Amino acid sequence: MKKITSLFVLIIFIKFSFAQSILKRDPEIDAMVKEVSSDSLKSNMYKLVSFGTRNTLSTQGSATQGIGAARQWILSRFKEYAKQSDGRLTAFIDTITYSSDGNRVNRPFILGNVVATLKGTDPNDHRLFVISGHMDSRITNVMDTLGYAPGANDDGSGTIAVMECARVMSKHKFPATIIFVTVAGEEQGLLGANFMAKKAKKEKWAIEAVLNNDIMGSNNSNETNIIENTKLRVFSEAYSVSDTGKAALQIRSLGLENDGKSRQLARYVKEIGERYIDNLQVVMVYRNDRFLRGGDHTPFVENGFAAVRLTEMNENYTRQHQDIRTENGINYGDLPEHIDFEYLRKNSGVNLSNLANLAKAPSIPEEVKVDVKNLSNSTYLYWKAPKTGIVKGYYILMRETTSPFWQKKIYTESLDIRLPYSKDNYFFAVQSVNDSGNESLPVIPAVGK
Repeated sequence: MKKITSLFVLIIFIKFSFAQSILKRDPEIDAMVKEVSSDSLKSNMYKLVSFGTRNTLSTQGSATQGIGAARQWILSRFKEYAKQSDGRLTAFIDTITYSSDGNRVNRPFILGNVVATLKGTDPNDHRLFVISGHMDSRITNVMDTLGYAPGANDDGSGTIAVMECARVMSKHKFPATIIFVTVAGEEQGLLGANFMAKKAKKEKWAIEAVLNNDIMGSNNSNETNIIENTKLRVFSEAYSVSDTGKAALQIRSLGLENDGKSRQLARYVKEIGERYIDNLQVVMVYRNDRFLRGGDHTPFVENGFAAVRLTEMNENYTRQHQDIRTENGINYGDLPEHIDFEYLRKNSGVNLSNLANLAKAPSIPEEVKVDVKNLSNSTYLYWKAPKTGIVKGYYILMRETTSPFWQKKIYTESLDIRLPYSKDNYFFAVQSVNDSGNESLPVIPAVGK
């Protein structure tokens, strides 16, 4: 009897073991994530806040103070990273002149975004992946261009995360192109992001994803006093405001209100971020941004691109948009000593792992369709190979209509598949995947005729 019981336990153990999914990390991406350094982030943070203020309307004539000095320093860091890229990383300041708007711009000024481009190695791959943070800062009075506005978390944290990703990734090669940008004018009304998004739309840039990082380095909140450095929020819009007319009708008829490009990107960020970053949960929030607030990803969404915002789990409002002071025993102000650099390291790693996985992956499968010729309790999907990249196979993603996340990944090396699941009860998508396990963004099937 004892032997039979032991054998039964062994069989159950073996079955349980084989039932577990195996987490596979691309060794190159894993190594890059491990290279992200809290010391490097901290060093860059203290240098960034040393410019006194980075208000968008602050001086551009000083070498040590103001927004002009800050953006020149960021440019110099990008150019330093370029030395290890074999000529693939280039950087410049993209400028535009703004006039007074009678609101948060009270005089003409030159706005400058610092842009570093890591050119892809495949000349036929025109995909662009963007990571952004805003370099400008403010205190209580957004028009105060002289007061000390360190902006350590808002948004020094996002700025140096962008820089750290550029530092690590510039030593590696990717088929697709990655753009690292620190924009200005966020506190004046998302001016730098609007400038870049409109330019990208006008020039038909093939942007597939924008990861915007804003306020991502503090681990605690005021009022509730929650301390938490194991969660990161990703905000995403259900579908783009450009989805009108026939596109809106199709969304409604197929029940795809929760499957717009930005929402798909958010799911991808969660899966890949949690794959590579230990002790971190990526929490999806079904909003474009915090309640009645906005960020630099919004102009990209409004111009038809997939864009999300990554931000800390619990904001501390005593440290946002505040003059530096102590009042009723509370220290107000956005100072670097309030940053949790280990938390910021993990959040930066989420960005890096996603950028690397996307840029290494083949492009998306083409013409993904679901067959609707006959009523059936099975689902037949078919598609064409992607335009660029070496493909090993494809993942079929599926989830119940009420599930926020993809629940199954089914692998095939064919260009079609019949699944014993009804399209009435599930949503499906298809991803391209290569030998290293790098997946493209998922594509929701259109109706096949």
